[in-house]
Amino acid sequence: MKPFIAFFLALPMLAQVRFVPSKKLWVLDTDRTSYVVGINEENSLQNVYWGKKLVRDDDLAPAHTAPEHASFDSRESMTNEEYPGWGGLRYNEPCVKVTLADGTRDLVLTYVSHDIRGDTLEIHTKDIRYALTVDLLYRVYAHSGIVEKRSVIRNRTGQPVVVESAQSGVWYVPAGEGYRLSYLNGRWAGETQLRREPVEPGKKVLESRRGNTSHFLNPWFALDYQGAADEEHGRVWFGAIGWSGNWKLVVEETPAQQVRVTGGLNDFDFGYLLKPGESLETPAFYGGFTDRGFGESSRIMHAFEREEILPDRARPHPRPVLYNSWEATTFDVNEAGQKQLADKAAKIGVELFVMDDGWFGQRNDDHAGLGDWTVNPQKFPNGLKGLIDYVNGLGMKFGLWVEPEMVNPNSDLYRAHPDWAMHFNDRPRSEARNQLILNMARDDVRDHIFTVLDKLVSENHIEFLKWDMNRHFGEPGWPEVAVAEQKQIWVKYVDNVYNIIDRLRAKHPGLEIESCSGGGGRVDLGILKRVDEVWTSDNTEAFDRLRIQEGFTQAYAPKVMMAWVTDVPNLNGRSTSLKYRFLVAMQGSLGIGSNLNHWMDADFALASRMVAIDKEIRATVQQGNLYRLFSPREGEFTANQYVAQDGKQTVLFAFLHSQQYLRRAPIVYLRGLDEHAVYRLKTIDDKLVGKLETASGAYLMNHGIELRLGGDFDGTLLILERVP
Repeated sequence: MKPFIAFFLALPMLAQVRFVPSKKLWVLDTDRTSYVVGINEENSLQNVYWGKKLVRDDDLAPAHTAPEHASFDSRESMTNEEYPGWGGLRYNEPCVKVTLADGTRDLVLTYVSHDIRGDTLEIHTKDIRYALTVDLLYRVYAHSGIVEKRSVIRNRTGQPVVVESAQSGVWYVPAGEGYRLSYLNGRWAGETQLRREPVEPGKKVLESRRGNTSHFLNPWFALDYQGAADEEHGRVWFGAIGWSGNWKLVVEETPAQQVRVTGGLNDFDFGYLLKPGESLETPAFYGGFTDRGFGESSRIMHAFEREEILPDRARPHPRPVLYNSWEATTFDVNEAGQKQLADKAAKIGVELFVMDDGWFGQRNDDHAGLGDWTVNPQKFPNGLKGLIDYVNGLGMKFGLWVEPEMVNPNSDLYRAHPDWAMHFNDRPRSEARNQLILNMARDDVRDHIFTVLDKLVSENHIEFLKWDMNRHFGEPGWPEVAVAEQKQIWVKYVDNVYNIIDRLRAKHPGLEIESCSGGGGRVDLGILKRVDEVWTSDNTEAFDRLRIQEGFTQAYAPKVMMAWVTDVPNLNGRSTSLKYRFLVAMQGSLGIGSNLNHWMDADFALASRMVAIDKEIRATVQQGNLYRLFSPREGEFTANQYVAQDGKQTVLFAFLHSQQYLRRAPIVYLRGLDEHAVYRLKTIDDKLVGKLETASGAYLMNHGIELRLGGDFDGTLLILERVP
């Protein structure tokens, strides 16, 4: 046996979660990172380390409170407390704030005990006087490199307690100034725009107060030191909240030059009453680290989502090519018209046919019918069976659009149950898109929605639901419960939406669901535990989508990113070629939303070819590793590369936005290849400069390739297969 092998075998196999009694430390190890928490001399929990994996417990020092510099800079505020309550001399963002029955608004948590079970750690803490406890729950995803935090706040007192802030946890990066924050913001039709800015002293709050995740900001963040990280280099700490309601991230640089990120439930309009014996669990808050730049942080998140979050994680499969009828028919749906579209969709290789809005109730426009989830007998005299059988006979699955959380005032449901709409008594009921929002926090509303959806799916061979939500909260009242309990609406609404989806999928294991909220209004790791894909944006204009998709993939896997090919001109009046639109959409989960009734023979021929190519490469795009080579924010050229997990296939997408002064596209240096392997190159057009049929990985990564792109909005696709 060689000496270095003998040495390796002699090393102890360290558990993913372990307690070091001599130092009162917990060490949480993934394959690439370590997260360390300790008990300090005041018996409180303290963060000790978060970063690249450590190899020796002996290198770690016990937790110890920071020195007090002055009466104005308390030890509590200078110490990196793992889960600070609002109490004592604490002035940073707290993780939990309460008001007790006797009026006390002070909470100081200390360590009680802990339990380790495989890859999980549970630390029990309690207030220094009252029987109010907080359990800190950790899970280590060793292969993915992610650590998950949650908390459970329990009222073990004999009196009610009002929780005014309930955060999932706080992440600390190494102390110092000069950090840069990356986050995603936007609006309807302009979601997931990547922003980067310096972290300054004080607090920056990223949040949603809208009832769902929101288009404006997304619950993801990344921090890098001195703005030194790029796609392939530099230390990056990143995280995301798994919650589809009101959330909050507070990025804070303290007077001690300590950057910290606190996240969990938004405390705006928040007051969660806990009766004796009741508890409140916060959302999962995920965190990771890499020293290989933003590209690697994204690849870590993508793999984590595919392997640990998505419903098909146990049996992963590519997303099917989808056709949606909305832009072809809007509300004017009927069996004959949908069959006509289905014929044309099947002709180009579509695998999932989805009928959108207009099939139910008196739904002839957006003024009526929401809430009445029964088939319109004028449009479908024989129900949906004839259409579904026809679609299935063409070799396609059938899907349906629903918007279960909404109600039109002009609907049978609203006339029967006006109290089910979210409202305050004797106050206006603000409509948006001519609709009100059902109070899903009510259990009777929850059970009704489950019943009607279950009936719809049980009585019809529906294998896919596009679940939409086309407005945010307004007048979030719940007058049917006690005043002290009404603010629970923000949490219980989301819990009940989750409950409905979970029950539907448990009863109908083959059912798949897409999350939509007027585009990307409900995209987060909470909903992704329950849905197979998300509608990225209502803006399907191909050039705009390059930036939307760049931001989206910072946090979310291309597999879940629905991207449609639609007609032009689109929202902004720009026209691009059908080939260009396909190439942009094929970088995620391919969908087609064009009005096929207007296509010419040449359009069908091109679409058939592009769909066939998508089926050839989609396993690599959806399950592989993404390398963002050129950003659409930084020039007139975009390039993205996908490498299959087994390394056998690589796919390169390249786009020239605007050709000015006859400038050539830049040389493209590929990434993630085996430099010793040989790759066979296949183009879909004549855009590759030179007749390069095979090349080594070293050549492709170091010499690079040149593409012949010309004119505005030109694009190409290159497929590389590793030679055995």
